[in-house]
This record gives sequence, C-alpha cells and structure tokens, in this order.
Amino acid sequence: MKSKWKISFSFIVIIIAALSFWNYKNRVYDWDMPGYIGCLYTLKFPDSPDKVRKLTYTEIHKKAPEYEFRDILGTLKPANKARQAFANNTEAFMEQLPYYHIKVGYNLGVLILYELGFSSPDSVTFLSIISYFISGLLFFIILKIIFPENYLLAVILTIGIMLLPPITSMSRASTPDMFIMQFLLVFMIGVLKKWNKWLIFSVLCAITFSRPDYVPFTLSYLIIAEVYGFIQHKKINFILVGQGVILLVLYAMIIKISHYPGWKHLFYDTFIQRRQFVSGSSPDFSVNEYFQILYHKIIYFKRITVTAFALLGLIFYISKDSWIRMLAIFVLVNIYIRFVFFPHSSELRFFFGYIVLLIILFLYALSKKYNGFKLRKIA
Repeated sequence: MKSKWKISFSFIVIIIAALSFWNYKNRVYDWDMPGYIGCLYTLKFPDSPDKVRKLTYTEIHKKAPEYEFRDILGTLKPANKARQAFANNTEAFMEQLPYYHIKVGYNLGVLILYELGFSSPDSVTFLSIISYFISGLLFFIILKIIFPENYLLAVILTIGIMLLPPITSMSRASTPDMFIMQFLLVFMIGVLKKWNKWLIFSVLCAITFSRPDYVPFTLSYLIIAEVYGFIQHKKINFILVGQGVILLVLYAMIIKISHYPGWKHLFYDTFIQRRQFVSGSSPDFSVNEYFQILYHKIIYFKRITVTAFALLGLIFYISKDSWIRMLAIFVLVNIYIRFVFFPHSSELRFFFGYIVLLIILFLYALSKKYNGFKLRKIA
C-alpha cells in the first residue's frame, strides 16, 4: 500500500504541476493588482510616492494584455473615474494602499518572489500559482488522511476538486484568495490529525497574519474549542483564552501599522461608491441603506446558501460525532459572518474556502461511516 501511495503522490505532483502551468498561461491582470504592486514598491521606495505609482502602472503595462490593462486604468466603457484617478493621481493612489497593506502575509510572499528576481506583476500572479500547486498537494494529503486505504479515490477527488471553476479562477487572479486557501487546508490537517493546541494556534496566527479579515474565523474556532472542551471536562482552558487575546493583539497591531481606514470605509467604497480620495467625503450610510444592500445581495447568494446547508445537512445525517457537527456549524456561521461584513455575493471566491472546509468535513464523515471505502471491499 505504501508503494501505491508513493506512485499516486508522484502522479498528483505531475498533474497539479500541469494544471498550475495551464492556469498560469491563463492568468488574469485585474484591477486589484496595482494595489499589491503599490504595496511592494512602497517598501522599496518609501519616500517616493510618485515613483511608486508610475512604476506600478508601467510594469503592469509591460505584462498585461491591452484589454485588461485598459480595465485596470478604468478607460473601458463605461469609464471608471475612480480607477482613472488611481492611475493618474499619486495622492488618490496612495490613499488606496492601506486596503492592500493589511494583507501582511500575502504582501510578504509577493516581496519574497520579487527579491528572487520575478517582475512585480509576475510576483503577484505567480504567488497564486504556487499557492494553487501547494493547495493541490495539501488536498491529496487530507484525502490520504480521510481515505487511508483508497489511493485511487484520493487521486480522483484531488484532481476533481482542483479543476473546480472557483479554484482555477482563484489561481489566475491577483488576489490573496488562493494564498489563504493553503493555510485553511493546513488548519484542516491539524484538526483531522488532532495536533496540539499550540500547533493549531500557529496556523491560526498565520491565517490572521496573511488576511486579518479572517480574525472572526480564527477567534470563533478558539471559542468552539473552548466550549467543546468545557462540555467534555467541565473546566475553562485558559490557554485557549490566552491564545484568543494574542490573536486580537496581532489583529490590532496589523490594523494600526497598516493605517487601515476601517470597515465602514471599505463597505462604502465597495458597495456604495468608490471614492477617488479616501480622505475626501465621509463614508456615511444609514442602517437602513446597509440592510437594503444586504437584502439585495443575499438574493444572489443562493448558490452558496444551498451548497452550504446541503453539506451541513449531509454531515449531520451521516455523522453523530458532536465535534464534527460543531465544526460544520462553525464553518457555516463564518460564511454568514463574512457575508454580513462583506456581502460580495457575485464573487464566489470570497466564500469558497469555507465551502471547501465543509466538503472536507463531509468526506471525513462519509469515510467514518463507510470505513474509508476500502478498495478491497469495492472489489
């Protein structure tokens, strides 16, 4: 069996490498790219904002197809005045960067690739490709844990999952969504393998450091771990409480260092009106306006809702394990916490990482119920 798993792993490496190359050839230069490249050049030239802006767009122009570059500039019809301002006005451009600075771990990954000799646009796009490749290997490892005696099923499921349109789309985009996926998968390995509290905590720190907007996820995991432990042992685990405090301090430090303008600014610029200058008009909107936006967006949230609740129902039907059930509820709740703060219902990538976690929990429950679908029993 060990030799078969080794052959299977080698096969997966080849397939995922081929898929990574295919995704790289179809990479997308989107309008988030200037923000992350701007963060990179701000580190290199902290006292030259004009140089940062000009260099950012010059380097993208060298790599991006003309249509995609015009979209980044905001010159496609209908014209995007905010994007045009970012491209042509240094103050407007620099005021947008805190929205991107906050993804500290992701920006660090971009910086490392740049220092290794990649161009700035390639550092951003290639980081997503590397994350896709690593995520494919992590999926295989997770499926090996779930189906320890069915290497064939692990291979088929790994390839099937890595071909799903949301994942291939994430791997081609200039965003941290594929980057964070690999940390979520490591987190699931730790949960399935029952790592000790500090190993799990180190992964939670990495997730928070990479994308601080995942702090509800990391903190809520510590909460359910504390609740489950209290139910089992009837005592408070102060280690988990201390870890929660550390995560909050880490989050607060990132917010302060990044000069992040805050959720209200982000919500206004994303769902109401993208301002050319963050320091310009105040991001004022009423509670009624907020709920109107939420109501409008949730109508288009059907795919996520149906998929998430279907997986939750299947997990509860198949598994009687209270810990697995709590984990499934924890993931579902985080989908809607994220939606409440950032209801970008048209972008599946914002929520797909959580759907993947539910899929893994479903497969784990299925494996436990049917004894891992051993090949000899199928035969």
